[in-house]
Amino acid sequence: MTTGARVAAVLLLVAVGGCARWSPPPLHGATLDRADRLAREGAWDEAVTAYGDYLALRPPGEATARAAASRESLRALLSARAEAAKLREELGRLREELARRDGDLVRVRQEADRLRADLERLKQVDLKLERRK
Repeated sequence: MTTGARVAAVLLLVAVGGCARWSPPPLHGATLDRADRLAREGAWDEAVTAYGDYLALRPPGEATARAAASRESLRALLSARAEAAKLREELGRLREELARRDGDLVRVRQEADRLRADLERLKQVDLKLERRK
């Protein structure tokens, strides 16, 4: 065997051996474990994305069914949280409106009391005028 053939054989063995031992790096953001960890940590938006990435790259199976259910649960949770935030804002607005109306009611009652007092004074004046005649 010539030196060139030996070098070619060694290179062939290294290439074949390297391919057999080399595996592609895991897809960043596409593992189910990562999505589960994000969900546990409360990073729900990122977990929904990670579940979606996982589902896009994996064939249907038990794990993908669980991932889909988890993703939908988190989507529902995020939707409910957004709705709750809107309702809190609306509640704050309604409380402000109620406080304004409460203030208006106090002012109207005070004005009614003043008008009653004025009316009572006018009645007294009218009675005095009647007695003079």
